[in-house]
Amino acid sequence: MLFNYKALDQAGRESTGAIDAINVDVAINSLQRRGLVLSSITPEEKRGFLNKSISLFDRVSSKQVVILSRQLATLFEAQVSALRVFRLLSSETENAYLGRLLQQVADDIQGGSSIAKALAKHPKAFSSFYVNMVRAGEESGKLSDVFLYLADYLDRTYEVTSKAKNALIYPAFVVVTFAVVMILMFTLVIPNISGILLESGQDIPIYTKIVIGISEFFVHYGIYLFILICIGAGFLVRYVRTPIGAYSYSRFKLAIPYIGTLYKKLYLSRIADNMNTMLLSAIPIVKAIEITADVVENHVYEEIMNEALTAVKGGSSLSDALGAHFEIPGIMSQMVKVGEETGEMGEILKSMANFYRREVQNAVDTLVSLIEPAMIVFLGVGVAILLAAVLIPIYNISAAI
Repeated sequence: MLFNYKALDQAGRESTGAIDAINVDVAINSLQRRGLVLSSITPEEKRGFLNKSISLFDRVSSKQVVILSRQLATLFEAQVSALRVFRLLSSETENAYLGRLLQQVADDIQGGSSIAKALAKHPKAFSSFYVNMVRAGEESGKLSDVFLYLADYLDRTYEVTSKAKNALIYPAFVVVTFAVVMILMFTLVIPNISGILLESGQDIPIYTKIVIGISEFFVHYGIYLFILICIGAGFLVRYVRTPIGAYSYSRFKLAIPYIGTLYKKLYLSRIADNMNTMLLSAIPIVKAIEITADVVENHVYEEIMNEALTAVKGGSSLSDALGAHFEIPGIMSQMVKVGEETGEMGEILKSMANFYRREVQNAVDTLVSLIEPAMIVFLGVGVAILLAAVLIPIYNISAAI
């Protein structure tokens, strides 16, 4: 249960925040152990429907986490205490939700928690990869370096992912717009023209009959088709949320021609970059593999990394464990083997991450350059067929008069 409180700290400054506890007595005891003198404590009211809807918009973007990480690195490098760092950033951030999270992190640190443990309570903003990197930084005393690593890593990931997403926005918009225009044509324009053509008594070409048939289908059964599509989409979303469905969807994304290759390079870049960043921060390789499996965001590669984790725990080398899967290119497993033999695993993975990141960027650029002419041809052919099916019969009618 969440309790909101107002209190005075040992310096006499007023402090406000929230604490999660089983009951009010436990909450009071926990706050008093932090050295706070309570002035009020009240349970948070249950959220209504409107508040729940608003809470759906509470999120922290990748870019905001990148900026936060750079700010943390700068402040820790300046020898500012952890408590003061998070108090300061909680009041300075423009994202109110992130500000509340940082305030709660500061409260937990003041109560004796480690930074990593405090961040781990907010998985929506800080992934397990992020938390474990911070934990390694606390253990090694290199928090400022770790936050710089995190900022650079998240910046690279954000750049590659956003570029891949942005490349698909334009064609998706064009396709949706074209579909809406065609539906309006079939339901509003073609029915009026088809009435004129049928009343003329002239022979109608087969392609015109097909267009008229499609128009009649949309007019009489379009609403049922729409309902069927909505129901099918609902079942598909529910299926994708199941373990089997999620794995099938991940496999399907990798099987799409050309797009699947782009996804493969994106996930390979993420695997190499994750492990490189963690190994450079002195995180053990077993832990690095385990965390990479959690953050790769594809169930096929997650399964591969989990199987590799089991094999490495059993005494196998990472290169042999990865080489057993055809989804991992031979060049990657061979490069990992070189890293194992030379003791330069981190640098080898860094090179692989840079290689696949460039491959993703080149693939996205190529995709964008191919999509635009393909869309022009597709839309041109569609419009030409529709106009020909309508205008040629009208021309024949006017010529016969």
